[in-house]
Amino acid sequence: MDKWKRMEGELQALREQHLYREIKMIQSPQRSHVRYRDRDMLMLASNSYLDLCDEAQVKAYAAKVLMEYGTGSGGSRLTTGTGIYHIRLEDALARFKGREAAIVFNTGFAANSGVIPCLCRQGDVIYSDELNHASIIDGCRQSRAETVVYRHNDMADLERKIRERPGRQGLIVSDGVFSMDGDIVDLPGLVELADAYGLLSMIDEAHATGVIGATGRGCEEHFRMEGRVDVLMGTLSKAIGAEGGYVCGSHTLTEYLKNKARSYIFSTSLSPVTMAAAKRALELIEEEPWRVERLQENISFFCGRLREHGVEAASETAIIPIRIGEEEKAVKVSERLLEQGFFIPAIRYPTVKKGEAMLRAALMATHTKEELAAAAAAIARTIALA
Repeated sequence: MDKWKRMEGELQALREQHLYREIKMIQSPQRSHVRYRDRDMLMLASNSYLDLCDEAQVKAYAAKVLMEYGTGSGGSRLTTGTGIYHIRLEDALARFKGREAAIVFNTGFAANSGVIPCLCRQGDVIYSDELNHASIIDGCRQSRAETVVYRHNDMADLERKIRERPGRQGLIVSDGVFSMDGDIVDLPGLVELADAYGLLSMIDEAHATGVIGATGRGCEEHFRMEGRVDVLMGTLSKAIGAEGGYVCGSHTLTEYLKNKARSYIFSTSLSPVTMAAAKRALELIEEEPWRVERLQENISFFCGRLREHGVEAASETAIIPIRIGEEEKAVKVSERLLEQGFFIPAIRYPTVKKGEAMLRAALMATHTKEELAAAAAAIARTIALA
């Protein structure tokens, strides 16, 4: 029996369906222009929305901490793995989000897959938006609670499903900014239902922090609902430009997670260098408000230019989905844009539904209007010729 035959067959099937994925190696720091295939490319796919991954002030601060505290933590957070900069970052996150406390996880995935099984157990109910991130889906599965999927951002459907399960403890969980479509959760509706029916509310702000709200503080600031969400989860790896995940909330919540969340308890903690970089980047978001303002200006400008060229585009966030449809066509458009110097990969199943492939444009604060105008024209022209 050929033990590899099944894997090889599945890989071949992915190639035939134009769903095969390959690693794209970047030859430079992550920033608005990158080097790929030995060429300069305008980066239109990065989650580093405020262009902080290669920010000189962050690198200088991280280098200083590296020389003083070294490269690793030596253990989990509950043994040897909590250092000065872990605590300083958590304090900074709590202040930034207007909460009593914060807790840092190794990744956003580890946060969701660790927190949700802590908050819910067998007999509870989790209400999850149908377009939630894979880490939320996995966290729901691990919890052993009943998971009820409601139609995307449909509060009437959510309330109907809550009413069908009266008196059950549980959680409503949703992305804040949805990672593929770039739309924003109906936070007023979600929180109102959670409070009315005695359920915890949890929002994943991975793509919201540093992007929406007047000062980049995310969904609550965007809707002027500061302090209303029970569990604010986010990442340090997107607009903040570092690495890790976090949860902000009450002291009761964070102490509970420290004692119960398996992905926190049983993981070696992140490097002090990473914690320092995230802390300095978070400070820059506060000190340099032009970054959030420029990003929001770029979003409006780019969507407008796409529409001028006949490409449907509408977003309030740094994620602008450009619908293509067929997987083969999406791959072809992406490759032809790469040839023209625009890095914008095709997004295909299983990230999105079959037959709904797209280009997922992701903007940065440091993109210039000239660059975005050229990109919009190239995207429209390439789609038309594909």
